[in-house]
This record gives sequence, C-alpha cells and structure tokens, in this order.
Amino acid sequence: MLCLTQDKRGETALFPSRSTPALIQITGAALALLGAALVVPGIWLILLGDSGYYAIAGALTVVSGILIAMGRRVGLWVYAAMLAYTLVWALSRVGLDGWRLMPPLALPSGVGLWVFGPWVGGRMNDPNGRIRVNAIVLGGMGGCAALFVFMFACGWAITASRTIQHNPFPADRGGGTLTNAESLANNEWRYMGGTSAGDRFGIANQITAENAHNLKPAWVFHTGDLPRPGENARGREFSFEATPLKIGDNLVFCTPHRDVVALDATTGKQVWRYSPGGNYGQNIYQACRGVSYFEAPAGSPCPHRIISTDSGSPPTLFALDADTGRLCPAFGTNGIVDLRQGMGVVPPGFHFITSPPMVMNNRIMLSGWVYDNQTVGEPSGVIRGFDATTGQLAWGWDIGHTPANRSLNPGEIFTRGTPNGWGVYTADPGLNMVYVPLGIATPDYYGVRRRPFDEQYDTSLVALDITTGQERWHFQTVHHDLWDFDLPVGPSLVDLPDRTGQMTPALVQTTKQGELFVLDRRTGKPFYRVEERPVPGGTIADERYSRTQPYSPDMPNLRRADPSTDDLWGITPFDQMACRIAFKRMSFHGLFTPPSLQGTIGFPAFDGVDDWYGATIDPTRGVLYVNTTYIPFTMQLVPRDKAVKEGLFKPWTDWNQPYPEPVFTNNPEHGLPYAAVVKPWLGLFGAPCLVPPWGRTQAIDLVHHRMIWERALGTTRNVGPTNALRMPIGLPTGIFSMGGTLTTPTGLVFMGATADQAFRVLDGRNGNILYETELDAGGNATPMTYTGKDGRQYVVLAVGGHGGLQTRNGDEVVAFALPK
Repeated sequence: MLCLTQDKRGETALFPSRSTPALIQITGAALALLGAALVVPGIWLILLGDSGYYAIAGALTVVSGILIAMGRRVGLWVYAAMLAYTLVWALSRVGLDGWRLMPPLALPSGVGLWVFGPWVGGRMNDPNGRIRVNAIVLGGMGGCAALFVFMFACGWAITASRTIQHNPFPADRGGGTLTNAESLANNEWRYMGGTSAGDRFGIANQITAENAHNLKPAWVFHTGDLPRPGENARGREFSFEATPLKIGDNLVFCTPHRDVVALDATTGKQVWRYSPGGNYGQNIYQACRGVSYFEAPAGSPCPHRIISTDSGSPPTLFALDADTGRLCPAFGTNGIVDLRQGMGVVPPGFHFITSPPMVMNNRIMLSGWVYDNQTVGEPSGVIRGFDATTGQLAWGWDIGHTPANRSLNPGEIFTRGTPNGWGVYTADPGLNMVYVPLGIATPDYYGVRRRPFDEQYDTSLVALDITTGQERWHFQTVHHDLWDFDLPVGPSLVDLPDRTGQMTPALVQTTKQGELFVLDRRTGKPFYRVEERPVPGGTIADERYSRTQPYSPDMPNLRRADPSTDDLWGITPFDQMACRIAFKRMSFHGLFTPPSLQGTIGFPAFDGVDDWYGATIDPTRGVLYVNTTYIPFTMQLVPRDKAVKEGLFKPWTDWNQPYPEPVFTNNPEHGLPYAAVVKPWLGLFGAPCLVPPWGRTQAIDLVHHRMIWERALGTTRNVGPTNALRMPIGLPTGIFSMGGTLTTPTGLVFMGATADQAFRVLDGRNGNILYETELDAGGNATPMTYTGKDGRQYVVLAVGGHGGLQTRNGDEVVAFALPK
C-alpha cells in the first residue's frame, strides 16, 4: 500500500515498494526493444526509398531506453526529443490532419504517460527511492496528454460534423418525370428501387427537415432467421439485405434463408409466411435482396403474385399468391420452376440468385450469381426471360449463341462460363427495355482463356427487348477486366435536359471503380462524354492488357485520390511502417494496375467504391446520392504448382469430383496457370492500411454534372471482427458501408448501411445529420417508405447485419415514424 507525505521541499512523494528500481529497468528494456522493432524495418524502408523517420525515431527510443534502464535522467530528455522529432516530422508530412497524425503520435504519447509518470520519471530524480510528482512528471505527462488532445481534436474537426459544400443545391425542376411511378401514386412500392427506374425515390412527404429529429421506431418484427453454424466462417457470409415491397396493405420481403414473409404495413404483424426449405449448406452467400411482384392478366388464377427464388439445391423460381402466401399451381409445376433447365452440370453452391428478378410486361428476367474465380467452364451466365403467367421459358440471351436469343436445340445447353448478371435490373416499360448489368467470364484475375464474345460483353451494361430478349445495345465500362469490376447493379433511370434544354431519357450507371456513366437509355450512346485514357500495363508474359479504359470526364468520379506513402495508416507506428514497406514492395500505379506475381494493391477493390445497392436519384431536382467505401485490397497471382504446394487450395480436375471449397481469399482458378489471392489490405493489428475517412456519402448535381457536397459518415463504434471484439467508442473517422439510401420530395436522405450500425436521416441539401440512432444489428440494406393506414409515413429497414462487413447479425425489420 502506498502513502502520501511531504518532503523538505514541499513536493508530494509516494513511498513505493522495493521493486521500483526493477520497474525502471524493465521500462527501459521495453523501450529499447520497441525502438529496435522500429530501427531494423526502418532501415529496410530506407533501402526501399522511403522516409528515414522510423529508423531515427527507433534509434532515439533505443538510446532513451538504455539510459532509463541505467537510471539516467537524461533518458527522459532523449524520449522527449523523440516525441518532438515525431511531431515535427508528422506535421511536415500531413499537416493538421488528425487521423494521419495518429499512427506516429498515439502510441509514443501513450507510452510517454508512463515514462514521464511518477512511477518512472518521478522516481529517477530522487536518490532515496521515492516516487515524486514534480516538474518532470507534470511537464512530461502534460505534454503527452496535450499531444493526444491535439491529435484527436484535429481528427474530429476534419470528419465529425463537417460537410464539404462544393456547389449550391439545385432548385426544384418543377417535377421531373418519374418512370413507371403508378405504384408510388397508389401508395405502393412494387420494385426494390421503388419503381423499375431504380431511383429509390418515395413520394411520402410527412417527414421533413423540421420534424425528422422526432422519429422513433414504430414497430419491430423479428423474422427468426439467424445464421446457422458455419455460415459466417471462412469467408462465408450471412447478410440480411432485403428491401420490402409494399403491395396493397402488406409489406413482403425475403429472409436470408429465403422465407417469404408478409406483414401488415401499419402494425408490423405477420399476415403469412412461406418457407421453401432449400438445402443451403454449400452456399458461401446467404442473402436475398428482395422479392418481385406481378399482376396476372384478368381472369387468371392467382392474379396477384409474389415472384421469388430459392437458392437451395436445386435453385428454383416460384410464384406465391400475394394474398395468402400459397404457391400458384398454374405457374411452372405446381408453382415452381427448376432453374437448372438448359444449364448442364450445376453443383450445389455454384449458381443461384441473390437479387430479385425484374418482372415487367409479362416477363420474369433473371440470371444468377456464379461462384466465380473457382474454375474455367462454370455454369452459364445466360440472361433468361420467363413467361410471368405460365412460368415457361420465353427466351434466353446467351452471348455464345448466334443469334444470342435463339432457342436451345434438343440436348443443347447454354454456353458455360459466360458473363452473368447477378445484380438488380432496371427497366423502362415504355421502351420495353430491361437494363442488365453484366459481370465477367470467370475466372476474373487472369484473362488469357477468355473468348471473343466474353471480351465483347464482360463488365458491360446491356439493354434487351423485354418480350423477345433481343439485344438493343450494350456499353462496356471496363475492357478486359482483370479486377472483378463487374457491374453490380443496374442503372438508375432519369430524364435530363440536353444542351438545348430538351428532356432526354437517360440513365446513370454506377461502377465499382467510381465512374458515373450517363447514357441515352434509348440508344446506349453517351449523354455526357466518355473518353478512352491510357492505363498501366502488366508483367504477366502471356496476358493481354487493354491499353486504355473508358472514363466519364464530365461527371465527378466517386473515388479518393490514389494513395501515397503519407496516406498509409495504422493504429501504431509499427503497422503503419509495415504498410509502407508493403506499399513499396507491391505494384501500384493507380487505377487499373493489373494483378501481378509480386502483389498488386487494388484500389478500388473488387467490392468497389459502390456496390450492389447503387445510387439514389431525386428526379425532381436531378440530384444523385450515393454511399461510397474506400478499403484497399491486395491481389497476387500465384503459379498453380506453388499454390497447391503451399496449401492454398486442394487439387480438383472435373465436375464428377466433390468440390473442395477453399478459404474465401484463395481463388483457385482451376484450369489456368495462376491462382489468385485477394484479401483486404490490413495492418498488423487489423486496421486498414489507408488513412480515414473509409466511407462517405456524396450528393451530385446531374444536370450541371458537379459535386454538391460530400461528407465522411459513420464512426468506429461497433466495428470489429466479433461481437466480443467491437469498438466501444465512436471515433468519427467515416466508416465503410454496405447498403443504399432513400430520398423523398422533402429533400431527406435515409440510410442504415454504415458499419457502426446506425440509422441516420440527412438533409439532402447540405448533408447535415437530422436524426441518428443506434440499431441492434447492422442495417446493411436499402430502406423504403410509404404511408400507413393510420396516415403516418413509415420508413422501413431490414436490420440483420452483413457477414462481409462483420456487423452484428440480427433478424429485425424496423419501421420508423413520427409519433402519433
């Protein structure tokens, strides 16, 4: 036990145990070891052509530690000199950016609180073994605390409540044209995006900037569908991504395990439930983003139909009576269509649907998710159109056939390994066109075996005739895609004025690489300029590299600037230094740097700046809102024999053998000479190697094609790999997200999406947060809105978490409304 006394000079002293000298020696030895851990890799970093700071700071720390272990007070001054040098170096490199100051300053300042504290620094000035609170203690600890306050204050000022306003918010255009908006006028929400235009714009307008702060959860429904053993392990993902439809007075949605549930839209009480009961054990994704709706011709049985899919084995398409939840027997075979028809061998888990089919003009249109990067010759990516009344196949658009929409011959199957369309489609009923976002002919990271028709359609937007499946046009957003930049979502449709002021049917296609392509949706021709620009080449001898890639120079891009060494981050100097060493050793020459044997930094990565949720458009003002994420990945090609020898995956030769599922980051690419290892670029302690912000929300004026505002959104609260290891505090770094936004005529933006598990309402004019609340799990879906029977506007969000984002899993559907 310690006691307080006054010495002859009136200084407060603490009488310690006899172990104090040993404590000082241990502290000195620990400092010397920490310093050595900086010196050795710091010298390596110098040899790689980067800063000498780490070696110098490490050397000063070693000297400080040795002197302190010897009981020499000058060791404290050496440590203070190291802190001063660190501060000067950091300010000279990154200025007052607090999050960039954190890696070099946070840990050394924290250690300094102990070194200068009364147990070490206070003791070293007293020959009688007493712990003192003297000028050394007060000055040293005060200086270290001041560094902490300075660092976090600078970070807070940059990202906490700050919106960067680039341009004024545009005036209302007097009511832009809403494509296929009849259902909104009837207070329904018949498509995942509200209408087939995919604009995610609701017309309910009771919630405004003035009253949004009064929002409360009005009801919560628990689906009971939670992850089963193994479904969030080894890269497998269980995610509740559904956006409910509102059909009549009911909300209808699907759970990750494909139950279809109908709720009373006003009370949240269950009306009916259908469980297909598939076998999902081989699926690496358990996700269902929504169901679809079809009104059958007058006099047809089961006139109001919910169309959905089962991702089990086999994958199926089925139709339910929207009023009762029972299968519609006149559809397919007793309400079910087997999606293996014409597909050849489809092993469990290799092909299923994650997004809702597009139902329009008596057609159900879909493709499917393919277990990409596993092998050549995977199941076909054919786009199929089924008769929505009977369930019979009406057409299949298969780029390996001529013409692509011809019928299969007896015994023939659809061409294997073609680009698939796994995302949400949009459609224009007046033009009778469906807009399909295409992926890549798998495998993704090595393209030598791709066929001419693969090269023509990989990572393209294609417009098909809804009735016949005939191609109207296509537009390629990436040539010879080696980055998995497949189009993850269909475009949003909006009418925009041309140079003469004439309103033109246009579309806006978001992309993983952050480009916004604006096209005339009738012809596929660029509405705003598209130009080809040179891009980096690669080093794999037999690979074909595209010399140029398409860019949209008239539109703001959604990317961050290419990182330099000063953009590399970590929690401590050690992981920041490791990231800098990796940066110097790997290949990175900006966007479109190809995969390599030495390792390539992928920024943006395969999950993109923007993913399956796309953007939201306010058609009355011509404004686009979008969530963006910035997490770099690493991509490395590994020769096949070496990959097998290192145990990255097990050998496999043909479809007659059971498939040995690899760890998610290891992409076998069977049948090719290289495998690919693709994983997030994280430091030694699990933090991204890129400095915050890691996520933003942006508003873009589509008419004047300019950024209106952008802001970092989200904090570190609730972020972590497991429920037991999550950040308890919320540093406003701006955080990664997965999920979309919703906007309304009152100019509000509603969103969950962020990894901190919050639901927010933003003022669409300036990005200010009007309402914010913590959710029980990740709200990684896209919200929707309507007016209930009680006259209140409801905003509904699926709150069930996302396996890839590692947010908490749950089973809630939450409705927010103003108090009665």
